Amino acid sequence: MIKSELVQRIAAANPHLYQRDVELIVNTILDEITGALERGDRVELRGFGAFSVKNRPARIGRNPRTGDKVKVDEKHAPFFKTGKEMRERLNGGSL
Repeated sequence: MIKSELVQRIAAANPHLYQRDVELIVNTILDEITGALERGDRVELRGFGAFSVKNRPARIGRNPRTGDKVKVDEKHAPFFKTGKEMRERLNGGSL
């Protein structure tokens, strides 16, 4: 599912809301999550999961084509860990 499909489904489930308003709400939620991650905060949505940022330190890598050593800079990567309720739902309650 892509963002526009999510907006359409939410708008269809809530006919009293305009699609442009639903799109604004979805964009605002995603912007707030992104902003929190940029600040280094953790975002937890109970039952759904938690977003955080993992630091990947600088290292020496290898170019797979040539085999030469390459310096890889430090990175900050987004990380998502599913919540217990979502894991149970996805696994048919077999936890």
